[in-house]
Amino acid sequence: MRNDMKCILLTKEEIAKRVCELGNQIAEEYKNEDAPLMICILKGSIVFFADLIREIDLPLKIEFMTASSYGSATVSSGRVKVVSELDNKIVGKNVILVEDIIDSGRTIAYIKNDMLTKGVKSLKVCALLDKPDRRVSDVHADYVGFIIPDEFVVGYGLDFDQQYRNFPDIGVLKPEMYAN
Repeated sequence: MRNDMKCILLTKEEIAKRVCELGNQIAEEYKNEDAPLMICILKGSIVFFADLIREIDLPLKIEFMTASSYGSATVSSGRVKVVSELDNKIVGKNVILVEDIIDSGRTIAYIKNDMLTKGVKSLKVCALLDKPDRRVSDVHADYVGFIIPDEFVVGYGLDFDQQYRNFPDIGVLKPEMYAN
């Protein structure tokens, strides 16, 4: 897989260090409040989510939802598809949405707007990666791992057409790997 990368943007060691820092920050902010309900936005966030929750020294509850605006493309389609709903599980809760990457912002903006109408106590977003150069929705993460340039990245849960999720680093995929 390494040969499919134009370059390595973030090593697994850099990622692990930053995930630990994010976990400690969340634990500190919620130490005197109800622990947040952590919601993993599948599939891309699963690796980040698993590592992050192990770094939060609080009695967490977790949930999963599937949402996407990409399909098997390299850019957002502009239409957000939410596969799972959490209506009754979020009322009155502190909620943290865990996302792999905020790119156009459409997906996380859609989910946030929907959840805010359903009675959450508080709602925050934790994103491993933030790509502000691609933003079309006015949305920002409360916790950000890394701000990255406008490159197509894979690894550490992020994919191209369901491949490369198991690559341990985050790399910039060579254009010839996804160009048709």
